[in-house]
This record gives sequence, C-alpha cells and structure tokens, in this order.
Amino acid sequence: MGPSQRAGQAKNYRRYLAILVLAGALAGVFVSFGPPRLYAKSAEPDFCASCHVMQSEYENWFYGAHRNFKCVECHLPNDSFPRHATWKGYEGMRDVFFFYTGQVPENIRLTESGAEIVMENCRRCHDQMVSRINEDRQCWTCHRRISHLTTGVQ
Repeated sequence: MGPSQRAGQAKNYRRYLAILVLAGALAGVFVSFGPPRLYAKSAEPDFCASCHVMQSEYENWFYGAHRNFKCVECHLPNDSFPRHATWKGYEGMRDVFFFYTGQVPENIRLTESGAEIVMENCRRCHDQMVSRINEDRQCWTCHRRISHLTTGVQ
C-alpha cells in the first residue's frame, strides 16, 4: 500500500468519524429535546425515582425539608441553561451507564463535583443567610435533615 492510499484511508476514516460524532450529537439532542416533554419529564422527582436504586433517596426527599423542590434544583447547576443541560446530559448518561453495567453502589453518595453543585445551589437560594456564616463547611454537616441519608424514613 502506497503513501497516497494510506492518506486516502486516513481521510475516509476522519470523514466517517466526523459523521459518527455528528450523528451521535444529533441523536443526543433529539433524545434530550425531541420526544414530547422528555426534557421536562426528566426534571421531575418521579422520573428520578423510577430507577429502583433511587427509591430510598426519593422517600427521604418526600419526607424531607426540601420537598417543594425538584431534584434538579439542588443537584444540577442552575446558573445558565447551557451548563444545566450539559450537566443533566452528563449525569444522566453516567447514571444510565452505572445502572446497565450493574455498577450502582449500594449507598449512593454525592461525587465531589456533585457536592460543589449542591453547595452552589444552597448559596443561590440562601445567599442572605450564607453571607453571615463560615462558608468553609458543607451545609449538610450542620443541617443534617437536608441529606438524603439522614432524613425521612431511613
């Protein structure tokens, strides 16, 4: 195989890769926004609870102090739509991967980045109060009833 044939194969490979990436992106946009109200439905706590491994978190939320908020209001960034949608897609695909590969942990815990997002949202909603306290600690170290692990029926 000569250099010109290898160059032609490399060009074809890049073209097919670009088409594959574009098709994947279009499929992702359709799945996120295309089916009727899927984006809105996936923001509801009932949607989050539809996965059986989330049932105890749902129960704890249901009986907890922040029941009037949806999961995405605390667990996803809410400063801009692009950041919100990006994290929603990332976390959703991550959850799907862990669920279908059987890697869901028995005790579901916040990741470090998830804790940062929850803290951003605590500060966003409680900015007047937070400005008067030590912000070095996570809110749930003192306010234990906001944690899914220490509220509700568990």
